[in-house]
Amino acid sequence: MNITKILRPEALLLFFPILLFCSNGTVSHADAQNIQDIRLIDQEIRVPSLPDTLSFAGEETPLAYFDVREALQRELTSLCFQHSTMIYVLRLHNRYGPVIKKALKEEGLHEDFYYLCVTESMLQPLVSPANAAGYWQFLATTAKEYGLTVNNEVDERYDVEKSTRAAAAYLKKAYAEFGSWTLAAAAYNTGIKNVRERVAIQSLNNYYDMQFVPETARYVYRILAYKLLMTRPQVYGYFLEEADLFPPFEYDEVMVSGAVENWSVFAAEHGTNFKLLKMMNEWIRSNKLDNLQKKTYLVKVPKKGFRERALVSSGAQ
Repeated sequence: MNITKILRPEALLLFFPILLFCSNGTVSHADAQNIQDIRLIDQEIRVPSLPDTLSFAGEETPLAYFDVREALQRELTSLCFQHSTMIYVLRLHNRYGPVIKKALKEEGLHEDFYYLCVTESMLQPLVSPANAAGYWQFLATTAKEYGLTVNNEVDERYDVEKSTRAAAAYLKKAYAEFGSWTLAAAAYNTGIKNVRERVAIQSLNNYYDMQFVPETARYVYRILAYKLLMTRPQVYGYFLEEADLFPPFEYDEVMVSGAVENWSVFAAEHGTNFKLLKMMNEWIRSNKLDNLQKKTYLVKVPKKGFRERALVSSGAQ
């Protein structure tokens, strides 16, 4: 009997140890040849290539240095082989990339800082072990310092546009001190004070020449790796069709200056549900809004029919 006609290749691999046991550790030449002929997955695993030139926020990356190339390839290799994660980031990129880049441009920052945001949160409303939260991973104290509301009902660290503008303010402050956008990015990871101390101790102000703790030493390279992969995904083996990308949200804005007793009721009154309202307004952190400070919030309400149109535009009919 030819077992390869009965068992799938992956099942045959499981059967092989049993075959050896039952045959006193020996198999026939024919069976051995069948096993050798099994091909499960053909793939080529290579070190991802680097371009001849690269820059961050207009500042050249010194790819002529071996240590710089090794550090960048380490981060790029890591991203290239996180397949499911990178596919999800690339799909989200279509939804959030234009929004974040537009806010950065309006704040006078280079769009490369978008990839810092990606590095921080992978474009998701995450919370870190240190309780940094939102798309730009602000600590609550820092968020409040830069004008964001953070309480049990509202947390603007989860507001894509407002948190981007707060991050821009922080980065501009760091740049004003160090005169380097690359060091400003490093300061976003480790703090302005920490970078200031290292500049003083090492008598340097060039990120690529300076010694940092491992997380910060890898940080800018991770940003650059995201930039390379997300601007040229096909070069690194990612082939997404337009239908694979998440569509940008379509919404109307409703001004809220008072209290909201129940966001579910509010959503129903505006032709939607709390689930979709929350998707478009992650900054809502409770099922109600007392709004004791009488602040004004712009609430994104899905346009009528967007839920179905989004499905059609993705090609998933």
